[in-house]
Amino acid sequence: MITVRNTINASIDKVWDFWTLPEHIVNWNIPCPDWHNPYAENDLKVGGKFKYTMGTKDGSVVFDFEGAYTKVENHALLEYKLLDNRIGMVRFETDGSTVKIAETFEPEKENSEALQEQFLKGVIANFKEYVERF
Repeated sequence: MITVRNTINASIDKVWDFWTLPEHIVNWNIPCPDWHNPYAENDLKVGGKFKYTMGTKDGSVVFDFEGAYTKVENHALLEYKLLDNRIGMVRFETDGSTVKIAETFEPEKENSEALQEQFLKGVIANFKEYVERF
């Protein structure tokens, strides 16, 4: 399992909304500036499906991050299973005026764990920057 953590300087309401609403997801769900997330859908309930289309802006890499929620605890926890049966979770912990976020996921076999961890670190850092900017 790979885990990436960060602390977001914002309220839990804002962090939760920005993490879960498609109109925000498309603006932060990228690891670096040469990537984009042109499509996001998110049905935030147990059994609800999510799908984020991610890729490089030049089109050389494109994939769908897609699965369904297995557990949803408002403002606290999202657990999911991807289409390839890998599992993951995102924890949200309020700490005064900040939110500690930790995403843990089962890595896929095609890319190195180090590469997948760096990818997620970039996504989480971009999320922090996006939330704190607005």
